[in-house]
Amino acid sequence: MHLKYLRALSFIPALAFVVIGISGCGVNKLPTLDEQVKAAWSEVLNQYQRRADLIPNLVETVKGYAHQEQQVLTEVTEARAHATQMQLPADILSNPQAFHQFEQNQAAIGGALGRLLAVAEAYPDLKSNQNFLALQSQLEGTENRIAVARRDYILAVQDYNTALRTIPQRWIASILYPDMKVRETFTISDQAQQVPQVKF
Repeated sequence: MHLKYLRALSFIPALAFVVIGISGCGVNKLPTLDEQVKAAWSEVLNQYQRRADLIPNLVETVKGYAHQEQQVLTEVTEARAHATQMQLPADILSNPQAFHQFEQNQAAIGGALGRLLAVAEAYPDLKSNQNFLALQSQLEGTENRIAVARRDYILAVQDYNTALRTIPQRWIASILYPDMKVRETFTISDQAQQVPQVKF
């Protein structure tokens, strides 16, 4: 009886050595990086939702002062509706078409908001309205948070994709995590790539 306990106890260090050896190989690295990508993506969605929630109040405030700018107000409202109605597939992070569509929808909101804020410049009463100023400030803060969330997501995807494509993680993934796929990342819009023109 005593000999059985000694054999069982001698097995524990060997098991601990195997577990430490496996974890030292980075067998858990890909799931860890995958979770970081998912967390970063959730923050991107959270910030885009925050922006979408600000739009109705902003549109109503501008409408009170600039009701003749109906086309711009409609563009903002439609862009928001189009983006918020998009059903995000479960595989959006590894689905280039769905990811690109999501990115285009969000860019459309950004463009429409830019036009709305440009219109506001023509209305001094609107520009001095406290509600408008507060909404504009919140929107600017949200746009900054969106930029940070996108950057964090891009960095998380870079780490994940690099690990998934390099050895030994590539081998580990093919054996233990065959469902893991390369994740999509944000691109720079054509407008953002254009050099601004300075006119005197």
